[in-house]
Amino acid sequence: MTAELIRGQNHPLPETRLEIRVSAGRPILAGVTLNDEAGRMKDAEWVAHPASPRLPGIEVSKQAAADHRLAVDLGALPAAVHRVNVMLALPTGTGGPASFGAVAAPFVAVTGLDGTPVASYTIIDLDAESAVVALELYRRNDAWKVRAVGQGYAGGLAAMLHDQGLPQARDLAAAIDEAVAGGMARSVAPPPPRTADADRERRAAPVGGGTAPRPVAGGATGGRIDYRHPGRHTADAPAAPSAPPPAAPGPQQGAHPRPVAGDATGWSMDERLYNQVWGMFEDLARSTAAYRSAVDFADSRMDRELDSVLSDPSTRVGPAADAARNAARAKHTQLVDQARAAFDRDVAQLIAEAAVVEPALPPAYARWDSAVWQQYRVPEETAMALRLGDLSLPERVDLRIPMLVRLPLQRGLWIDSGRGGSSVQSALVDGDELRRLAAGTAAVIAARLLAAHPAGGLSVHIIDPAGAAATALAPLTESGALAGPPAAGAAGVGAVLGRLTQRVDLVQMAVRSGVADALPQDIDLAEQLLVVHDFPHGFDDRSVTQLRYLADEGPSVGVHLMMVADREDARAYGPVLDPLFRALLRITPVPDDHLADPWVGHAWTYTPALAPAGGQVVPQVLRQVAAARATNGH
Repeated sequence: MTAELIRGQNHPLPETRLEIRVSAGRPILAGVTLNDEAGRMKDAEWVAHPASPRLPGIEVSKQAAADHRLAVDLGALPAAVHRVNVMLALPTGTGGPASFGAVAAPFVAVTGLDGTPVASYTIIDLDAESAVVALELYRRNDAWKVRAVGQGYAGGLAAMLHDQGLPQARDLAAAIDEAVAGGMARSVAPPPPRTADADRERRAAPVGGGTAPRPVAGGATGGRIDYRHPGRHTADAPAAPSAPPPAAPGPQQGAHPRPVAGDATGWSMDERLYNQVWGMFEDLARSTAAYRSAVDFADSRMDRELDSVLSDPSTRVGPAADAARNAARAKHTQLVDQARAAFDRDVAQLIAEAAVVEPALPPAYARWDSAVWQQYRVPEETAMALRLGDLSLPERVDLRIPMLVRLPLQRGLWIDSGRGGSSVQSALVDGDELRRLAAGTAAVIAARLLAAHPAGGLSVHIIDPAGAAATALAPLTESGALAGPPAAGAAGVGAVLGRLTQRVDLVQMAVRSGVADALPQDIDLAEQLLVVHDFPHGFDDRSVTQLRYLADEGPSVGVHLMMVADREDARAYGPVLDPLFRALLRITPVPDDHLADPWVGHAWTYTPALAPAGGQVVPQVLRQVAAARATNGH
């Protein structure tokens, strides 16, 4: 039975190989510091953090995430280490909360490698602190214990590291913040929270009935961490004091749930489908994490057993040694097979669910080859979300989860036209073809955005300084769906950026002053999308500054940025553009494994949602959008 600790309380650790699980409800960074007997840190090499996630006996997450699993092998630590501190911190410079007092209380649990709970601690009573030492694992009389610490630092990571005796604390904190910011620029944003009561609802059984460890039910009062999607609930969840979104009936106890489209919470079918897709995404992330953890455990156990055979010269050779090796390998195979069987059951259930969900998706969520586009009509209101592509993991590439982002966009897009990808596909495509594919991807996404808005609800502007994307943009320009022709040359670039920058300034001032009715009549109050092609060619310092301003301030007043750019080409501007690119979500015109989930940080392969080659669905949709725009006088 798990020990629920309060601040200052300790508990013995039954084994030295452990997992530290962190649940925070929003992306935070997690790391580990090592101390000597006096509680001092030797140097920066005694800190495991996202930029340097591995130390002897320690492995932490490579990025900020809402949930973390930290691996600890106390037996593998340097002999001089007597204390292991688990540190948590809020990312800086991301626009999120600046202190733990503004977020839900973080929950930390210590478990065995098989998921057996040992101790848990909910860190309460934090206020202005932006970094906190959550737990301390310490050695006492050759035995290890865990203590609930909860020591917060209003000065953030730098203050925490300095308190543990690190002279270069400020420099290391800055390096950690930079690594986290880079990781968050690659991550897929989680869906916004629903009601607190809906978040407490869970399904009664794991996906597919798999046996992989999936702890359940946790919160501010303690308990185990819940790794299941909040939309996957039981029918007998406690009634909420305020009405939660309606929910589809839960599965019968003891039976595998039969896949049903819309089997999630939500006020509308679109919202239910959106939440269901996110549930599938999270379930695959969790199931894969459990499978990988089980395989890692099997590998480490086999290595330990083989090492024990080889460490004694008297047992290193001979029949007994061969038998010990064979037994260790047999145990390894058995554990891996069991984990794979559980993982395959989970994935089989998700594949069955995808088979019924995909045909039920509305146009904004659907693939371009879906039959739903044949019945497309310009909507009366903006869609809840938009499909940017598909996501998959290498363990089962046959299962692809739609990548949905909420509308209006809270973050701009950067479509990478360079060869910076790590996939085989990106290596096989030459530079000119990548640039062509990137421009085509931008055109298709712009078409999706137009199709997801009511008539006149979105105005699309294009900057193409040299006219290099004319062919790729032809469906947009020829349909009449654009607010105006693509801007070319320095004068065209300056005019479009100046107009949109002025719109942001005026709307922000009107909103802050509470006089939105006083805006000039010629201000277009529709959502605005600016597509920038072939950046940075044709842009001077002033236009670069305006782009940065639009990326930072535009989304709050309905101005969104989509850049088609080669990151390497833009390095000529130096670090001035780093904040711009970090503010945008990077996607690629060919499959690439650069995106991360917000829960466990898997590297997901992103595949863009392109239209079928030679198909007419995109031009047909754009013609309907243009006709509706003309009918409504836009």
